[in-house]
Amino acid sequence: QVHLVESGGGLVRAGGSLRLSCAASGGAFSNYAMGWFRQAPGKEREFVAAVSGSGVTSYADSVKGRFTISRDNAKNTVDLQMNSLKPEETGVYYCAGVLAEGYAYYYRYEYQYAFWGQGTQVVVSS
Repeated sequence: QVHLVESGGGLVRAGGSLRLSCAASGGAFSNYAMGWFRQAPGKEREFVAAVSGSGVTSYADSVKGRFTISRDNAKNTVDLQMNSLKPEETGVYYCAGVLAEGYAYYYRYEYQYAFWGQGTQVVVSS
């Protein structure tokens, strides 16, 4: 069982930056693919970014070039650096993990993930 805890959310002005972090415990972290999802008020949760155990990354089109996902397998953490934030990106951001099929595998869909954090709130003011 993997336990995930997000941190780093908060209030930021449009155009600003935030860095989210997710700390994992309870598993061999490098064997897990990790992802970030978000849920805006009144909307379904959506994919933001994913990273494989070896560091291969994937992004939603809406965040490419502005967000960066990274992981530190020695520290059991995965971060999401978010730049040029927009008001419509307000929501709860969730970290997710799953035991991957291989070190190069990442996943983009909610149903593919087995473990979820409790979420961290991000508010982007206009």
